[in-house]
Amino acid sequence: MIRCAAQWLPTSDHFGPRLAEALGIAGHEITLHRFPDGELRATVGPAAATMILCCSLNQPNEKLIALLFAAEALRRDGAKRLLLVSPYLAYMRQDAAFQTGEAISQRAIGALLANTFDRVITFDAHLHSTPSLAGVFPGIEADNLSAAPAIEALLRAEAVAPTTVVVDPDEESRSWVAGIAGHLGLAYSVARKIRRNDQSVQIAFTDPALFAGRPVLFIDDIVSSGGTLTACAETLAASGASSIEVIVVHALFPPPLIPSFGRAGIRAVRSTNSAQHPTNAISLNDLLARALRREVVGVPDSGSPS
Repeated sequence: MIRCAAQWLPTSDHFGPRLAEALGIAGHEITLHRFPDGELRATVGPAAATMILCCSLNQPNEKLIALLFAAEALRRDGAKRLLLVSPYLAYMRQDAAFQTGEAISQRAIGALLANTFDRVITFDAHLHSTPSLAGVFPGIEADNLSAAPAIEALLRAEAVAPTTVVVDPDEESRSWVAGIAGHLGLAYSVARKIRRNDQSVQIAFTDPALFAGRPVLFIDDIVSSGGTLTACAETLAASGASSIEVIVVHALFPPPLIPSFGRAGIRAVRSTNSAQHPTNAISLNDLLARALRREVVGVPDSGSPS
């Protein structure tokens, strides 16, 4: 049996094959068949001692079932170590029951994946008050990588204007967004957000005069409904920003929303390939390959994931 190989669900063929190629290992797409009653059948490729399963968990429900089936087949075929590479990891946001009777999705999905895999790798997990990804996946290795190096590399290559102001949508992502601004020598501002509901937020800044006549770069870890992004853009435009561009790690919003962002004053939206999306412009493959190198060659990787 070969040492290491990768397999991916059909919905993750935007990064699975390229990751296998970067690591120099065999790769195979997992085949899914849907029966008339909605049940799935998963058929995997040849097993290796260490298997890397690639699946970004946007639109997660059916993918989770497919992953369980693939893991069962690979274990039975002789795989000793299973890794889940999921650049976007679903169900991490709800880490508490906010109303009586609510399920804590983070706890349920964390236990499910921890019982199935030996290591989970993701990017910028949306953890809210959970201190670290290790707390979500007890008893296994858990790597919460940062997309910041890939974003910084893009902005350096483009020689972003020195007058640009980097805007952070809320305090939760202050450390890494402020870090990007600091590394590039750019001004930084954080929004104050009051969420009315899933679709409505109010945005304010303590220093609105900072944006007058200057380009703004809005950086966020996740955009799903687009409500925060639209409200922030409208506030920035009203404050006199000369242009507004957006970079997001996890683009989960429906593509038909893109024209509405333009109407709010946003010139361009770009995202990482953590989830397949028309706005994908920043590859995370090199960062993933670096984190996975020790699985292939048997030595510790050079990077230390958070």
